[in-house]
Amino acid sequence: MKKLLLICSIFLLTITTNAKDYDEYDDYLDQETSTAYELAPRWLVDIPTAGTLPRGHWQIGFRFYPDGGTIGFTDIGLSNRFMLGLSYGADKIISNSDADWNPRIEFNLKFRFIDDVDYFPAFSIGFSSQGFGAWNADNDRFTFKSRGFYGVLSRSFYLNQWVAGWHGGLNYSLENDVDTDKAVNIFLGFDATFNYNLAFLFEYDAGLNDDKTGFYSGKGRGYLNMSVKWIFTEKLEIEALLKDLLLNRRESSTFTREIRLTYIDSF
Repeated sequence: MKKLLLICSIFLLTITTNAKDYDEYDDYLDQETSTAYELAPRWLVDIPTAGTLPRGHWQIGFRFYPDGGTIGFTDIGLSNRFMLGLSYGADKIISNSDADWNPRIEFNLKFRFIDDVDYFPAFSIGFSSQGFGAWNADNDRFTFKSRGFYGVLSRSFYLNQWVAGWHGGLNYSLENDVDTDKAVNIFLGFDATFNYNLAFLFEYDAGLNDDKTGFYSGKGRGYLNMSVKWIFTEKLEIEALLKDLLLNRRESSTFTREIRLTYIDSF
């Protein structure tokens, strides 16, 4: 684990040291954003970023996970700093048996306090009750816990023909009634968009709030996730998600594969 964190730190330091053309990237951020090509990511795989939707923009999408599960979600930018969203899903949607619906609609709120300017990262706080994977009623949680309350820093860079950014933050999940694992968690990630239509996303969630033995939990390795995003058109994103590459889940024999589709538009 120490080696992994050291590699991530060196990689992010290299990106920061070699970043250039700040004025050009600031001009890029000041443009009127209206398409998927121009919007900063609002999340990586599971972890949030400091990015929000501009005022009047909205997104709707679906996330398909193992055993026929599907989560539908929608978000709207109520201002250039505040984003509100809803989500709902079920297991066995793609199946020949009855769907097993989640117990409630989940919420996502994010407010950006500080913009990404000059050498200072953007800072946002938020709340998300939407976890990922199947809902487990016995343990009163999703397979991958919801983020709960969080704070996140994001710093973007313009590097030649691609845009990159690093992200890191803390969160406190409310899905701890059964396992009583109430630790504050940490996460970090990186994204890079090439030629404005292909993106690579990488993240590491330490899973400090999901590592108690004897429970429906992780093994203490944390969650290493990545995805490849294809910005198919100016309004449609298609992603292949690879999750739990360290095989942290006790019940898993291999990593998790998922698909996410996101459509973005404005009023």
